[in-house]
Amino acid sequence: MISCQAHVRWALVGAAMTVAALVGGCGGNYRPVISSISSSGPASQITSYVVAVTSTGSNADGVVSIIDYSGDSVMAQATIGLGPTAFTLDESGSTGYTLNSDNTLSNFSISTSLQTKSVSTSTLSSTKIVNFLAPSSGLWATDLNGDVVDIFSGSPEAIKNKVSVAATMPMFIAGSSSSSGTRQYVISQNVSDAIACNQSPTTAPSGTATPIMVSTYTTDTPITVGKCPVFAVPSTDQNRVFVLNRGDDTISVINNQSGALDSCTPFQNESGQWVTCHPTIQLPAGSGPVFAVYNATTEQLIVSNYDGGTISVIDVPLDKYGNDSNNYSNSTCIASGDTTSTYAGCGSITGGFGATIRTISVGNTTTPNPASVAVLYDGTKAYTANQNDDASGSGNGTVSVVNLSSYTLEKTLTVTGHPRSISATQNSEYNKVYVASPDSDYLTIIKSTPTETDVTDTTLRLSGQVLDLRVTTENGSNSTLSNYSSRVPGYGQPCNLPGSTYTASLTACQALP
Repeated sequence: MISCQAHVRWALVGAAMTVAALVGGCGGNYRPVISSISSSGPASQITSYVVAVTSTGSNADGVVSIIDYSGDSVMAQATIGLGPTAFTLDESGSTGYTLNSDNTLSNFSISTSLQTKSVSTSTLSSTKIVNFLAPSSGLWATDLNGDVVDIFSGSPEAIKNKVSVAATMPMFIAGSSSSSGTRQYVISQNVSDAIACNQSPTTAPSGTATPIMVSTYTTDTPITVGKCPVFAVPSTDQNRVFVLNRGDDTISVINNQSGALDSCTPFQNESGQWVTCHPTIQLPAGSGPVFAVYNATTEQLIVSNYDGGTISVIDVPLDKYGNDSNNYSNSTCIASGDTTSTYAGCGSITGGFGATIRTISVGNTTTPNPASVAVLYDGTKAYTANQNDDASGSGNGTVSVVNLSSYTLEKTLTVTGHPRSISATQNSEYNKVYVASPDSDYLTIIKSTPTETDVTDTTLRLSGQVLDLRVTTENGSNSTLSNYSSRVPGYGQPCNLPGSTYTASLTACQALP
């Protein structure tokens, strides 16, 4: 047998390629390892779902549909109680709640494996619930039977506390996102008719926001707000609650740290900056605000003005102390550490909290009636559901796209039916906006990609007319939602269809076609 060493000696007189080949065959030599290189490929799609609740009437089972973000397909469906009237997701986007016409409360987990047998049901008694607030745990509801707030616990939910409020027509609740928060705020209109704020909001009395301490379920001093308060939303840092008053075109600003209107005598903070407080933000006359989104990225409140056919974009920056920050014409008075200037010496307010309000007209007609608004998480665009924007007479409304950098209307798209609900989900390259109408069983999906901008992607048919819809995440990594209160037609909120015939009674206002 010829040894490996002998092979090598023999190979020295041959070609270099032969040497390399024979040396490579010797058992004691190093053998290189080849590692494969994987391509990075495109970014993965985010895990997000659209949750839509549909109904075909008060005597038929409602249906909840879970639709995936990446494929625009229905992943799961389940039946809930008869004729759902209110719907929301909790703050984490993991649990849904509906109030049903058969006086039941449905609770279901948001999962692609959802089945009807997984839906929990509670039978309610001696209640007349209007709207829900669903923090990360627990459930709160405004109840017209006795003007109280019902606080639920357990699964299925049962009422464990009832808290009376010193006001009439409690129709909305907003506030803390968790059971460890400070206060929830019950919004009462102090009117005797459930559609008074739809028919004549300007003649209504002032409304009331009642603070309820989360830890003790006791009320604080009631807060007087504007006429016909119809909606409220907290800032994402929970320091402020903004109450929309349709009757006098104002926004009442509640300081959640004090549980009162955001009022104070101007003072200097520890950095020497002058701080002023703003109990009220005045919108243009005839605005009729009905819905708002607080955007944390830009620290702005984007308001949908139903009566004025506009949206208002309001700067509402908050510093780490919860103080309102402003800019003044005399900049020297707010220099860091300056404690010698007087507030009067600061001059006029030129920017900051509530000082700058940009109003943008939407739609194709003079009365588009934007019923709601959605905002991309990065704060670059807003989308309005224009319920009555039927320029062609086709019986359909529109969605307007507003650029929030230039504060201009970019385009308006026709959608199926008279849209009332709209939500948006965003990641780094792909945005999707979901639009639904209570007189249509189609969900319209508008998308933006690196090659397309705000185009109608598809329409997805669901099992009945859409009561409301929500997304489970507003971007790829955010696990909390900014809006976790339900919103029903009537009580000053837009009816299921526009027009005076639908405000003749609450039943007519809320009826699905």
